[in-house]
Amino acid sequence: MNTSFEDLNLSSSILKSLEEEGYNIPTPIQQQAIPVIMNERDLIGCAQTGTGKTAAFALPVLHLLETKKDKDAGNKKATALILCPTRELALQIGESFATYGKYTGLKQAVLFGGVPIEEQINDLQLGADILIATPGRLLDLSRQSYINLAEVQVLVLDEADRMLEMGFKEDLSKIFEGLPSNRQTLLFSATMSPAITDLTSSFLNQPETLKVDAILSIAENIAQLAYFVEKKDKPALLAHILKNKEIKNVLVFTRTKLGADELVRAMEKAKIKVAAIHGNKSQEARQRALDTFKDGGLRVLVATDVAARGIDIDDLKYVINYELPIQPETYVHRIGRTGRAGNEGTALSFCEPEELQYLKDIKETIGQDIPFADHPYQLSLKSYTKPAFVSPPLVGKKTSVSKKSSAKSKSRKRGYSKTS
Repeated sequence: MNTSFEDLNLSSSILKSLEEEGYNIPTPIQQQAIPVIMNERDLIGCAQTGTGKTAAFALPVLHLLETKKDKDAGNKKATALILCPTRELALQIGESFATYGKYTGLKQAVLFGGVPIEEQINDLQLGADILIATPGRLLDLSRQSYINLAEVQVLVLDEADRMLEMGFKEDLSKIFEGLPSNRQTLLFSATMSPAITDLTSSFLNQPETLKVDAILSIAENIAQLAYFVEKKDKPALLAHILKNKEIKNVLVFTRTKLGADELVRAMEKAKIKVAAIHGNKSQEARQRALDTFKDGGLRVLVATDVAARGIDIDDLKYVINYELPIQPETYVHRIGRTGRAGNEGTALSFCEPEELQYLKDIKETIGQDIPFADHPYQLSLKSYTKPAFVSPPLVGKKTSVSKKSSAKSKSRKRGYSKTS
């Protein structure tokens, strides 16, 4: 018998919002994490993109705050702090808290850099029970005495591995210094690197550890293909693929900001409407492009890995690795943007000769083969590996790329996986 959200003893106001959204069955990370958090235990959750980890901490945090909320109308304490690495992810988490908590009466403020600070200060002065913030902007507001970190009762570190990779370790240490020692701390990470282990041993109190699936597993409903191609032919290959009108939306990854901008220029020359999001773009431009993509007004979005944090679209059909990532873990995070909520997804990877080692590392890490697709710009593989070309799948049609059972995929359709 499947566990329901009602079985987890969440408050009636939270259950009402979940019912309105059509969410009934929690995902594995939600089933395991919610009771632990509601029992006010510290928690380490290992869960990758697409497993529903945002709701895994948002729902119980909302429940705890609603239950404990001081009835004094003048209370303006920030009682929960959610730290995350990027502004896009902060906005995504903010949307989730607003959706799940709309009947709780709790207020929130989303804080990140790159935009004027005055509006965020106003939100804080109006009172906020929940702060969702990037480390730099949080410290800035704390130094100006707009935030009292000593009032935080629950701390959530989301995508802790990414925060450390982005160089936030010193900022996190400064934040921890201002927090009360008797707080509840929840840490979510896709990987358990030595740096994460050090962090958990220093700042968590006898945490319970949860791991959902193999950290680097690939959803069975995602078809994976590689395209062997010279670097100079990659723009033409992408334009060729995008001629298929069945590809309604596609998220394209590059390794660098410069690469993203160069690709946008190449696609514009090919008369393909496209936009890029990365750290050099203004926050307004990034959010506008992201919103347009989510709403279906933009077919192709080019992103770097950091900027893509926070993109959460259930029906994203295609992810294209225009440049293969150096780290296999990054590949898993990228293609986890598709194939959500039980939908079919396709991940295409362009592989130039210099990237063959990256592809080999990825295949060894995930324990799966990624066959090469036949295409007009392909190179001969005779000098590298035995040719094994297959025809690329079409959107919405079954593919024989993966011969694994689809039982897990079908079971996911009964669960909730809208958040990341």
